Amino acid sequence: MKFPIKTNALKLSLITCALMSAMPMAVSAAETIRLSTYVNESDIRYEGFKKFAELAAAKSNGDLKVQIFPSGTLHGWSEGVDAVQGGVSDISWIPADKRLPCYRVTSLYPVAIDLENQVELDDTYASLIEAEAAKADLIPLINSNYSYDQEWWFEDAVTDIGKLDGKLVRSIGPLVSMMIETWGGKPVFVAPKEVFQSAERGVVDGINMGVATYSSWKLWSVMPHMVNANMFYGNIIYMMNKDKFDDLSPANQKALKEAATEAEAWLKPRYEGWVDERVGNAVMANGGSAVSMSEDRTGELLEGIVAKWTPEVNNACGVPLADNIRSLFAKHSE
Repeated sequence: MKFPIKTNALKLSLITCALMSAMPMAVSAAETIRLSTYVNESDIRYEGFKKFAELAAAKSNGDLKVQIFPSGTLHGWSEGVDAVQGGVSDISWIPADKRLPCYRVTSLYPVAIDLENQVELDDTYASLIEAEAAKADLIPLINSNYSYDQEWWFEDAVTDIGKLDGKLVRSIGPLVSMMIETWGGKPVFVAPKEVFQSAERGVVDGINMGVATYSSWKLWSVMPHMVNANMFYGNIIYMMNKDKFDDLSPANQKALKEAATEAEAWLKPRYEGWVDERVGNAVMANGGSAVSMSEDRTGELLEGIVAKWTPEVNNACGVPLADNIRSLFAKHSE
């Protein structure tokens, strides 16, 4: 007995399977990772993020595509945690947020740092606050260069920031606010994108800000006098949504972390050279001044601030973690 219909169906099935096995497998789409930053495209740090994206793509064999959103286009200065937790971005800068109490009081810390081994210093600091970040569904990924250039500018020449005499000074967080108040000034919180208008309208008399951000927003024309005090360790870390990171393959997790570290090392000398050049050019072009405080005076001012800040750090971090962080800073201080 013959079964032509079934036999033909079987042949068709075998032919179909053979054709499918001969076809190349479809290429899986790259995982898009949205990175939000407050820096604009004229800032050398934007080139650092582009380098990070390039390295991530290369190290993951094209599995990872980092999409960069500059100039705070995805969210405001204080919204980093909410943005990453809520999926507005996958990687964002994280400000001094109360949901990260130890990070909040140590990511900007009163100490004169030797930056020779900054990449290693930042990496160790990030590892110390990783457990706290995990509780907020975050993982530290990219360390900033704040230590190098977090300084002070004023409308009129100031030689000693320890004598602010009632001046209104822009603050970025609790430590800077305490410094301003201790030295006789009044802190005013102003987001980076609003600083120029605030300075131009006289809302503030002075600014505490990183040189790179300050230069990128072209603030020399309204606050031309700089005081180089060298009194901060600063690392406003770019953190990633931990669930998204954990969903990556182990190989791509490794690729992303290696890309971050290599991009930091690539950027460090370029960033420092760019900052130094812009300070010199801007001072000459705008009739400003750049004054460096003596190490003794910086140390004197820091001593009083540290005495006030230590209980804050102990309370926020717990003494064991606080001691580990202070030991790290002491190891890298001048």
